[in-house]
Amino acid sequence: MILRLFLFGVVLFVIELYAFQAVKTLVKLKWVLISYQVISLLLFIFILYSFTQFDRSVGQTKQTMFTMGLLLLVYVPKIVVTVILLGEDVFRLSAGAINYFIDNNSKETFLPSRRKFVSQIGLGLAAVPFMSLIYGIFEGKYNFKVIKQAIYFPDLPDAFDGFTITQISDVHSGSFDNPEKISHAIDLVNEQNSDLILFTGDIVNTHAKEMHPWIETFNKIKEHKYGKYSVLGNHDYGEYVTWPSQSAKDKNFEDIKSLYGQIGFTLLLNEHTFIEKGEDKIALVGVENWGRNFKQAGDLNKASQHLVKEDFKILMSHDPSHWDEVVQHDEKHYQLTLSGHTHGMQFGIEIPGYFKWSLAQYVYKQWAGLYENLGRFVYVNRGFGFHAYPGRVGIMPEITVIQLIKGEKLA
Repeated sequence: MILRLFLFGVVLFVIELYAFQAVKTLVKLKWVLISYQVISLLLFIFILYSFTQFDRSVGQTKQTMFTMGLLLLVYVPKIVVTVILLGEDVFRLSAGAINYFIDNNSKETFLPSRRKFVSQIGLGLAAVPFMSLIYGIFEGKYNFKVIKQAIYFPDLPDAFDGFTITQISDVHSGSFDNPEKISHAIDLVNEQNSDLILFTGDIVNTHAKEMHPWIETFNKIKEHKYGKYSVLGNHDYGEYVTWPSQSAKDKNFEDIKSLYGQIGFTLLLNEHTFIEKGEDKIALVGVENWGRNFKQAGDLNKASQHLVKEDFKILMSHDPSHWDEVVQHDEKHYQLTLSGHTHGMQFGIEIPGYFKWSLAQYVYKQWAGLYENLGRFVYVNRGFGFHAYPGRVGIMPEITVIQLIKGEKLA
C-alpha cells in the first residue's frame, strides 16, 4: 500500500512539474506563481492524505467520492498539459541534438527554450476536460436520458409484436445526494408506460442501508402490466469491503436481496419465468452476477433448465462480458440479453447515431447500447446512478425503452 502511494505520488509530482512549466511560461507575476504552487501543494497533500484514510471496512463514502472527483478535476487537465509539453520536449531534444552533432557552429543552446504558444495550446486544451468534469459533477450525473431502441426478431411470438420494456440498471443508491433529481428520474420511468420493467442490478454500492432513504421514492415506480423483475449486480454481494465476520456479510447480502422486493421487483436468482400475452409467451431468464473479473455466481444452465432453443428468451445478466464470453455462443439461442455494469465509465463522447467513444471500450467489447451477433442481441444500459467519480461527462444516466418488433429490420 505504501509503495503504491509512493509511486502514485511520484507520478502526480511529475505532472505538477510540467503543469507549472506551462503556467510559468505564460505568467510572469511572482505572487501568482507562488499562489499557484501553494494551492497545488495543498491539493496534492490533501488528495494523498485522503487516500490513506480509506477504510476498507466502510467502503465508498461521500468523502472518497469527493476525493476522486477532486483528483480528476485537478489532474486530468494537468495530464493534458503534460502530454503536450512532453511532445514539445521530444522536439526540443531532437532539435538540440541536430544542432549539436550536425551544426557545430550553431550559436543556439543545446536545448531550445519553451515556446509560449505550445503552453497556450496545452492550457487551452486542458480547459476542456476541466469544464467538462465540473459540469459532470454538478449537472451531468442527473442529466437523465430516455433512450428508445427498436429490435427486430423474426421468431418473436406474434402477440409480442410491439411489446415494450423499460430497463434501468446500476442505481448505486449510496451515491445519491439529490432527492428532487431522483424523483424526476422516477417520473421519467413512469412516463414511458411500458408493458414490462426490468432492473439489471447494483441497487447499492455495498451496504443495504444505502437504499433505505430511497425506498419510498423507488416505490413510486408504478406497477407494469406484465410485471417488475430484477437481477443482482456485482456490487450487491458486498465484495468490496472487509466485513467483521462472514455472518455480517451474509446478513447484508440477504438484506440487499430483500431490497428489490421492498421496491416491488421480483428478484430472479438463476431462474426463469414466463411472460404470457394471449396464447403466446416468452421466457424471462435472470442470472446472478457473472463477470470476467468480478463475482461469478451466475448459472445460465440452472436458470434455463427445461427451456429449449425454440423458446423466445430475454436474459437479464448484469455484466455484458457474460454475453461476450458465454451467452452469444450458447446453443439455446438467447435472442436478447439486457446488461449494465460498465456505466460507459461515466466519461466519454457520444453523438447519437454517429459516434461514441469511452475508455470503457478498451475493457468491454460491449459497453453501451445495442450489439448483435448471428441474431443474438445484447443491450448495455449506461446506468441510472454513478459510482467512484461523482459525475458523468458525455455518457449520461440512462432509462432505456426497448420495443420488440416481429420481422426483419429493413436496411
